[in-house]
Amino acid sequence: MRRTLFLLIIGLGGASILIALGLWQVQRLAWKQAIISDINARIAAAPVDLPQAIDATADAYLPVTVSGLLDDEEIHVLVSKKDVGAGYRIITPLQLNDGRRILVDRGFAIAADKDNERAGGPASITGNLQWPQETDGFTPAPDLAENIWFARDVPAMAQTLQTLPILLVARFSTPADNDISPLPVDTSRIPNDHLQYAITWFSLAAIWLGMSLFFLRRRRAPKAES
Repeated sequence: MRRTLFLLIIGLGGASILIALGLWQVQRLAWKQAIISDINARIAAAPVDLPQAIDATADAYLPVTVSGLLDDEEIHVLVSKKDVGAGYRIITPLQLNDGRRILVDRGFAIAADKDNERAGGPASITGNLQWPQETDGFTPAPDLAENIWFARDVPAMAQTLQTLPILLVARFSTPADNDISPLPVDTSRIPNDHLQYAITWFSLAAIWLGMSLFFLRRRRAPKAES
């Protein structure tokens, strides 16, 4: 009797914990979906002029339209594009009409077009502000000799190109770049695995209950006479 009670407590207790973890992931899913919906709304909002005072947290994803002079300096950030393969993000300084100098992520160029000459000059660019967190302790240092960077590091890129630490990721520009295709800001890379986690916990709870029931029935089954 005591062993049966012990198995019952372990079975129900373990299943309760696993179900609670599944419900927690469902709550996290709703929280993450709300965040992604808010970001999508901010990305798709009508563009405004670049504010004079910029805050990296409050102004993340802010859609803006700017005009100025594109420089002929570039930073090339190694990246891969689906169905295309390896290529580079082309990062260029933009001297705004108000005198400020910012970074512009103009988009993706295939590897063969990495070192194409791109003339600077007047441009109008619409896109979203972003401060991507792409670097960690394993990110290689930029190969400055070959002008190959392995992640977008806004402060480091701004220091190299002598701009403010502001990155505008282009959605479209005038005039358009013939060998660059825009990589506009979206939410596709924001991790949202909570549904898979919830399914995993609920599945484990069902397996736990099934195994507990199996052992209880086996415990209560009459032993065959020898």
